Amino acid sequence: MSQQIKIALLMAASLFMEILDGTIVTTALPKIAQTFHQSSSTVALLVSVYLITVAVFIPVSGWLARRFGKRRIWLIAVILFTVSSLGSALAPNFTVLLVMRMLQGLAGSLMTPTARLIVLEKTAPADLLKMMSYLIWPALIAPAIAPVVGGALATYASWHWIFLINVPIGLISWVIGLKLLAPDQSNERPSFDLIGFFEIAAASLLLLVSADSASQAHPNWWLSAALFGLGIILTLVVSYHLTHAKQPLFAVTALKIPSFRISQTGGSILWLSVGSLPYLLTVYLQTVLHWSALAAGSLVIFIFLGNIGIKPFTTALIEKLGYRNAILLALGLVLISGVALAFMTAATPAAIIAILAAISGVGRSLALTAYNGLSLTEVEFAERNSANTLSAVTQTLAQGIGVALVTLVVSLFSLIAPINLAYQAGFAFLGLLMIAPIIEVWILPKNIGEQGLHHS
Repeated sequence: MSQQIKIALLMAASLFMEILDGTIVTTALPKIAQTFHQSSSTVALLVSVYLITVAVFIPVSGWLARRFGKRRIWLIAVILFTVSSLGSALAPNFTVLLVMRMLQGLAGSLMTPTARLIVLEKTAPADLLKMMSYLIWPALIAPAIAPVVGGALATYASWHWIFLINVPIGLISWVIGLKLLAPDQSNERPSFDLIGFFEIAAASLLLLVSADSASQAHPNWWLSAALFGLGIILTLVVSYHLTHAKQPLFAVTALKIPSFRISQTGGSILWLSVGSLPYLLTVYLQTVLHWSALAAGSLVIFIFLGNIGIKPFTTALIEKLGYRNAILLALGLVLISGVALAFMTAATPAAIIAILAAISGVGRSLALTAYNGLSLTEVEFAERNSANTLSAVTQTLAQGIGVALVTLVVSLFSLIAPINLAYQAGFAFLGLLMIAPIIEVWILPKNIGEQGLHHS
């Protein structure tokens, strides 16, 4: 195994730990509420605070990597994540647990983009697809297995183990990283764009808080709409700042390249679905069909089986079909499976639901690998730090908004239709979302990203 692949697998392990932690806590919230005698809405802060902290501090990751070195920042992030995971498990009260979750979010915001940068910053275009296939599996597997792993730990052990499982993974990753990663060569002293940081942090905060408030049991729609509107206005301000500042926090010039731009636009729409389908299916099976948490989690794991089943063939498929056709095929599978799931009822055999979940998993795996492999093929090495930071920001916001958006759709439909039909509308919505990226990719040149492919 080459040094490059060993590093890619190590970075993937750290990504898996961070992404799993963002979603696994959801299943344990009722038990945590009992332990600390808190309401369900209060303990839900453990999820939103984590996601918001990640989103607020991700924009700084690229600057820190340039200023202090990628290896140093990644090692600090991994040890901070491990210590805060242990602190979460040992928290004597809810306030301490909330603070530890914020520290986990801070560590995650530094770990995720830096891990990708370590692998991709100097990778030749022809090797990007192969390296990306190592990095993409945590993002696919973690949300799909989180319900069943979290459900099993909360049911048969205790919620503390949801955090404790990070400790050995973190420590082993840190020790291996210490030996495997080459010392930093960075002598850069970039100035820090404080205005840009506060603008991006405020925009991310407004968008995620508006999404979170819209997904509550009894949302204040006017407040959510106002926060979202302010978030959009501030995003426009951020866009102007990043394109006009002399030394912005990160450059957005890579957006002029079509292959990178579609990974941010269509790719973000795909991320909405990736983050929210496992959640929606779990809640539907438990709320409407009255399945147990473990049974629901066991069925959702078929999304993960679809991800894994296609994984050995994704690179070969993309090499054979080309990026454009591979993305079209993948998005088509996500669309068809999403719309088909909308026809689920209590009478639908579990095997049919499992097959549709697996088809969705296949589509998601192929699409994310293709989008991510394509994204940097035409981006110059000097621009990859900024492009990577921008990708991390858009992906985090898309995942954070995804669950809230589908919850909003279900909530709105439940005002005019029975709850089972409202959930069916949610599944149809996630499928039909793919129409926009399909159109976007359809009009691209057939040979886009050609220099990143090894044709047999």
